[in-house]
Amino acid sequence: MKKMKQILALLFVLISTTMLFSQEQSEIDREKLMKYNLFKGDFKAKKYDAAFENWMWCMDNCPKLSVNIYKYGIKIAEHKYENAPESEKAAAADLVMRVYNQRLKYFPEGSAKIYDKIATFKAEQGASEEEVYSWIEKSFKEDPTEVSPKNLYKYFDIILNKYKDNNPQKVFDTYDEVGEGLELKRAAYSKKIDAINAKDSATLSSKDKKKRKIYQQILTNLTIVEGGLDAKLSAISTCENLIPLNKKNFEKNKNDKIWLKRAVSRMYNKECTEDPFYDTLVEAYVEADPSSSAYVYYAGFLLKNGETNKAMEYFKRAIEEETDSYKKAGFLLKVSQILSKKGRKSEARNYAYRALKNAPTMGKAYLIIASMYASSANSCGTDVVSKRMVYVAAYNKAIKAKSVDPSISRLANKYIRAYSENMPSKKDLFVAGVKAGTPHKIGCWINETVRVRSKD
Repeated sequence: MKKMKQILALLFVLISTTMLFSQEQSEIDREKLMKYNLFKGDFKAKKYDAAFENWMWCMDNCPKLSVNIYKYGIKIAEHKYENAPESEKAAAADLVMRVYNQRLKYFPEGSAKIYDKIATFKAEQGASEEEVYSWIEKSFKEDPTEVSPKNLYKYFDIILNKYKDNNPQKVFDTYDEVGEGLELKRAAYSKKIDAINAKDSATLSSKDKKKRKIYQQILTNLTIVEGGLDAKLSAISTCENLIPLNKKNFEKNKNDKIWLKRAVSRMYNKECTEDPFYDTLVEAYVEADPSSSAYVYYAGFLLKNGETNKAMEYFKRAIEEETDSYKKAGFLLKVSQILSKKGRKSEARNYAYRALKNAPTMGKAYLIIASMYASSANSCGTDVVSKRMVYVAAYNKAIKAKSVDPSISRLANKYIRAYSENMPSKKDLFVAGVKAGTPHKIGCWINETVRVRSKD
């Protein structure tokens, strides 16, 4: 009996302690939620100073409660930094870094984006080039699609300045890696725009319109970065430099499909395809990596050597085997470019339109068509007006390119200006007895009807 009483007493103590602990824990949890909701409410009202104290309490006492402590908190910390007097700037900067570091510790998902933001913050603070580079490199290696266009440019610029004289291969490799990262970003945002454009335009929400505008601006920024990278690399990426460098590294890389893909792509883009070594690279590439990408280049090689039927078979294989619509569009566009260079304009146009079917915002496809039209002006017209009306058709395609893909506006505008200058003048139309606004049929391989217009 006495033993039973001792057991009951012990149980009572344990239950009482557990209940007391649970009650205390509930009180603590309630306090955490209260502080969290208070700071969140002030944050959403954009009262960052008012939110500061409760937010800091959450940072100190419940860092794992919610990722919003860091998503919202970085804005609060940046507000503190931006408005701090000079004597408190260093401490405010440390607070910003504390937010990033705690976010990485407790919620490491999406770390690439955090590394990129840290790189930007460090650069704004005047950190050394090496420190900024180290953060961008972390982000790039984690996920290149999360690196901002500005930091992608900076990443390559640092590599270029450091290695252009003593290790050009490092420069080319980095250029390719950055380019591949840019293309992944372009594909992701192009698909998002295509999805919005596929909706009924009459019922498109303001939210979708806002998103589309943001995505288009991102694509524009990517295009600017691509142009900047090409401009920086142009001095060393000549055929005179590429061919001996690729020859030097070929033996040790002749089975490396990534190296081969990049080497072939560089020589193709720089129009070094007439050199016999380009053929060697292409053959090694398709042997090391029998893929859609390799088939496109190999088909171009076959076409150059007169094996037309076999070339078309490989073009077909490349397109049929690719399942991603954007990548398929890219291959179709490259086929269009290759056929265009070979003078097979009607076929090239068909492939360009097929590219647009898979990626409606691929404005460069319209520019390929436009340039082929313009190059056919003399052969598709019989007099001044009919020849110059071909430029109207080319102009219309360039306008369409700019419309579907605002990110290439700068490039499209060059085409538009050139074609508009070559349209018929009012005098030309008057002498020929042709009225502006009337339909005009362009024959030849173009076979399109356009509205008559003049350049003045």
